[in-house]
Amino acid sequence: MIPNRFISTLVSLFVAVAMTAAPQLFSAGRSDYKIVLSEGASTSEQTAARELRSYLKQVSGADIPVVKASQAAGGKCIYIGFDSRVKAATGADKPADDYEGFTYRTVNGNLYIYGGRQRGTMYGVYAFLENELGVRWYAPDGTVVPKRHAWRLKKLRVSEAPAIRYRFAQYSQVANDLAWCAHNRNNTLWSVRKNDYGGIEAYWNAHTCGQFVDAEELFESHPEYFALRDGKRIPNGQLCLTNPEVLRICIKEMLKAIQTYPDYWVYSMSQNDNKLYCECEQCTAVAERYKGQSGLMLWFVNQVAAAVKNVYPNKFIGTFAYQYTRKAPVGIRPADNVVIRLCSIECCFAHALDECEQNEAFMADLRDWQAIAPRLYIWDYVVNFRQYHAPFPNLQVLARNIQIFREHNAIGIQEEAQYQTAGGEFAELKAWLLMRLLWNPYQDTQALVNEFVRAYYGAASDAILRYIKMCKARITPKTVMSIYIRHTDTLYDEEFIKASRQLLDEARRQVANSPTLLARIDRVRLQPMYLHLMRNPEQATADGTRAEYLQLIKKNNYRTNEWETIDTFISKLK
Repeated sequence: MIPNRFISTLVSLFVAVAMTAAPQLFSAGRSDYKIVLSEGASTSEQTAARELRSYLKQVSGADIPVVKASQAAGGKCIYIGFDSRVKAATGADKPADDYEGFTYRTVNGNLYIYGGRQRGTMYGVYAFLENELGVRWYAPDGTVVPKRHAWRLKKLRVSEAPAIRYRFAQYSQVANDLAWCAHNRNNTLWSVRKNDYGGIEAYWNAHTCGQFVDAEELFESHPEYFALRDGKRIPNGQLCLTNPEVLRICIKEMLKAIQTYPDYWVYSMSQNDNKLYCECEQCTAVAERYKGQSGLMLWFVNQVAAAVKNVYPNKFIGTFAYQYTRKAPVGIRPADNVVIRLCSIECCFAHALDECEQNEAFMADLRDWQAIAPRLYIWDYVVNFRQYHAPFPNLQVLARNIQIFREHNAIGIQEEAQYQTAGGEFAELKAWLLMRLLWNPYQDTQALVNEFVRAYYGAASDAILRYIKMCKARITPKTVMSIYIRHTDTLYDEEFIKASRQLLDEARRQVANSPTLLARIDRVRLQPMYLHLMRNPEQATADGTRAEYLQLIKKNNYRTNEWETIDTFISKLK
C-alpha cells in the first residue's frame, strides 16, 4: 500500500508540472499572445475583442493586440468567433448566428472563444473574464477588476447556454446602461436597441386594443366597437371582439405597427388594462364556447395572427393571459405564431410559486397554458409597486420561480421592477441577481447575494447582510406578500423598524469616509426611513427622518411608488 503522504506528494508534483507546462497568458505586464478576430467577425465580436484587450490590460498591465485572422501568422493566440481555424482546432460545428450559448476552451496553448455571432461569442468573452479572472459588473457604478501579476492559461473547456431565451430585468437604472446589459446578458428591454453589443430584443407594446381602436376617436361615431356592460356601450372597457369591423381595424393597425417598427420579434395584440370585457350576446357566446374570456380573446388574436402570417411569416403576435384572461381556454389553442404572455400579478411572493397555497390557481393556469401554447412568455413581478422603498423580502423565491417557469417551457421572462425610477429596495442587488438566475437559475442564491453585498457595500457588508437576514426572518409560512402591500402590513412592526434603523445607521458609520459607499448605504436606509415616516409621521417630523427622507428622494429623483410623482407623494403626506 502506498502511504497517503506519498500520494499527496505525487499529486502536488503533478499539479506543479501541469501548471509549469501551462503557458503564461501574461506576466509582469507582458504577454506573448495576440487576440485574433475571426473572418467576417460580427459587430458584437469586434466589441468583445476590444473589451477583452481593455480588461486584460486593466488586470495585468499587458496590452495584447487585436488582429484580423489574415494577420495571425503563428504564435500564441486568443481566437474570438467561429471560423475554419476554430473548426480545425476544436472539431466543433458552427453555432447558429442567434445561438446565445458559447464555449471557451484551450487547444495546444491557444484559447478559443466562440458562440453565436449575434451575442453568443461576446457572452463567452465576458464569461471568461468573469470565471477565470474575476472581473465583475455588479452595477453600472460597480465594476470590479482584480489586479494580477501573472496568470497561466490552464487547460479549459467551458460551455454554457441560457436557461431562458429572452431575459429582461426591468430596472430603470440598468435599462439605459447597454454595457451593463451586455456584460450581464440582459438581452431584452422595453424597446429595441441597435448597438455594438449585438442589439437588444424587445416585445412590442402592451394593452394595445385601446391603442388600435381609440375610444376618444371612435366611440361617439361607433359605440358598437366597444364593450357592452349592463346594457350600455362604454368607452373605458374592452373592445367588442366579435364585431367584424373591430377585427378589420386591428389587423390593419397591427400590420402598420410591424411595418413602422420592423425590428421587434413579437407584437402585442392584447386587452386593455381593466376587467370590463364585453357582455354582448355574440361575445358571451364565444366565451362560453371556449370556457372563458381567454377563449374569446384567443379566438380574436388567432385571426389577427393568421392575417399577419400572410404578410410577415417570421413575426409573432403576442397576447396576455392576465387577470380575467389568465385561465387557459378549452377547445381552442394559440396559433403557431402566437405567444402567450402569462402574468403572475395576483400571486404571493413571500414563497415560491409551488410552495404556497395562495399560488395554487396560478400554478394550475401555468400548467394548462403550457399544455396548449407553442410559446409561453412570463410577465413576473419582483417589487412592491405600492411602496418602492419598503422592504420586500423575496430573494428566497427568485431562483425557484425562474426554475418553475423554465420547467414549464417559458421562452422569455420579464421581471418587472421599478421601471420609472432608480433607488428602489435593493434594486442593484436584485437586478444583478436576476440576471445571474435568468441565465442559470440552479445557482446558490445566498452565495450570489453574499458575493454582491461584500463587493458593493464594502466595510458595511456585514451589517447589510444582517439586515437582509432580518428582513427574510419576517417571512413565516403564513405570510402572504402581494406586490401591493402597505406600510401597515403585519410584515412590519415597530420593533423591526427600530432595529433596522439602528443597524443601517451603524452601517453608515462604517463607511463614513467613502462618499460612494455612503450613497449606497443611504439607498438601503430609505427602507426603514420610509416605514417610520408613513407609520409615525409626527414622530418622523420631530426626529428629522421626514426631512432626511424627502431630501434624499428629491436630490436623487427617487419615486416612492408606481403611480405618484415625488411632488404628488409629498403633497399627500400628513
